Amino acid sequence: MKAYSTDSIRNLAVIGHGDAGKTQLVSSLLYIAGATPRWGKVDEGTTVTDHDEDSIERKVTLNTALAHLEYRDTKINFIDTPGYAAFITHARPALRVADCALVVVHGGKGVEVQTEKTWAYANEFMLPRIMVINALDKEHSDFGMALESAQKTFSRAIIPFTLPIGKEKDFRGVVDVLHMKAYEFDENGKAKEIEIPSAGREIVDKTRERLIELVAESDDALMEKYFEEGTLPEEDIVPNVKRAIERSKLCPVYAVSAATLVGLQTMLDGIVDFAPNPAAHEAEHGRASADADGGEPLTRKYSDSEPFSAYVFRTIADPFAGRINVMRIISGQVKHDANVFNSSRSAQERLGALHSVQGKQLDKIDEAHAGDIIACVKLKDTQTGDTLSDKSSPIVYDGVQYPEAAIAFAIEPKSRQDEEKISVALHKILEEDPALHFDRDAQTKEFLLSGSGQLHVETVIDKLKKRYGVEVALHPPKVPYKETITQRAEVQGRHKTQTGGRGQFGDCKVIFEPLPRGEGFIFEDKIFGGAVPQNFRPAIEKGIVDAASAGAVA
Repeated sequence: MKAYSTDSIRNLAVIGHGDAGKTQLVSSLLYIAGATPRWGKVDEGTTVTDHDEDSIERKVTLNTALAHLEYRDTKINFIDTPGYAAFITHARPALRVADCALVVVHGGKGVEVQTEKTWAYANEFMLPRIMVINALDKEHSDFGMALESAQKTFSRAIIPFTLPIGKEKDFRGVVDVLHMKAYEFDENGKAKEIEIPSAGREIVDKTRERLIELVAESDDALMEKYFEEGTLPEEDIVPNVKRAIERSKLCPVYAVSAATLVGLQTMLDGIVDFAPNPAAHEAEHGRASADADGGEPLTRKYSDSEPFSAYVFRTIADPFAGRINVMRIISGQVKHDANVFNSSRSAQERLGALHSVQGKQLDKIDEAHAGDIIACVKLKDTQTGDTLSDKSSPIVYDGVQYPEAAIAFAIEPKSRQDEEKISVALHKILEEDPALHFDRDAQTKEFLLSGSGQLHVETVIDKLKKRYGVEVALHPPKVPYKETITQRAEVQGRHKTQTGGRGQFGDCKVIFEPLPRGEGFIFEDKIFGGAVPQNFRPAIEKGIVDAASAGAVA
């Protein structure tokens, strides 16, 4: 595929609650844009972004996945994220590299728990938003209810750009409120312009009036003009809509059904026209090095004229291709076989071939520009969260912070062979998912696998078995009981040896006293004179520390 300039790229993180239809939406958009010859469906396990075996089996998105399409001379990159609680933190790195959040809401359920959580993530990254009310063909779907739940929960600046024509199984078209046009859609999602239905015309007019108000409120000069004239002329509305969205003064809403393709073409036009391109993104802040002091603060604009830099936000451990690093180019441009510098690890890397990601497929490209998302295979040292840059102008960007793991399980290999392979296999899985943790408890000596939920950990066990042939058993971790002294005690030890010649003799008394809880261990040396030579005293302290590592009971 061809390379796209920065202003012709759109990067959208697709977020929302589980079962809102995010994956089906992406798959349907790819189909109507001609990016895939076959219409992938979740129920059939044929979507582009749910391509791993576990996601297909469970019919649930378990990992962040990427896809892209070309439409009206624009490249649109979609980052499809999980919507279930155990995997919701995967939305964070997706939002870190997006220019806009595509918030998907189920038309029959409205705003749900994970919708609110991912909306809050988008707030952290200060991203503009576009909302999609999906599944309007389903029984009990209600566009008005879903819209009201979003406006009450988030903002009154959430406003429909399209309104549905028909309801539930009769949902067949949309009214484009901004351009005052109506469309019906055929079975392939192609739009055909029709007259705006007279039924519901009052709602259309009121929605457009409110839309113009919001555009006016986004700019002081427009607001003054609006008060003077009572409205805004057409030439002031459309150009300022994009600016209002970029400033998060306005969140457009599109009425669609990913299952029947209704409303998707209008939505794609809206993404091209109004979703911010990377150049609208604020300059990225970084520092000169990964050292503790970080060096001087630096910034990079999303521009080809700046020195090259890229942030790696995803790693895929492919059993055939090897390690795939997915990155967002922040500044400059890059060509295949380029030599770059991993400024996070002070290591040289050769990029080799460049790829655009289409689910599990990698589409080779010759070059990429600022703002685009690409993948490289088999980099030596690069991991998720690293920054690649021009060696002559190094910069390090901050990574994504993940919450602490919510649950831990002890894992035990089922055979000797599994024991030998488990460490390597888990290391590869942890490269893919920084929200996982694997370590050994120093007290119980158990290997602990920690994640954000039981399902999170269980999917790792499935991967170990299916991908690497490693079988392990899960069980609750042992409780590392501890004990301490509760009262003063004295103990005296005497050492005496006689093996010929001069013998050895030592006499030492140690007094133990409890400290307030949490104050740890204090060693006080109350030896007077040289009763115990100085060179023996560290051994006494070390002996006490070693003895305290395990108690008589626990």
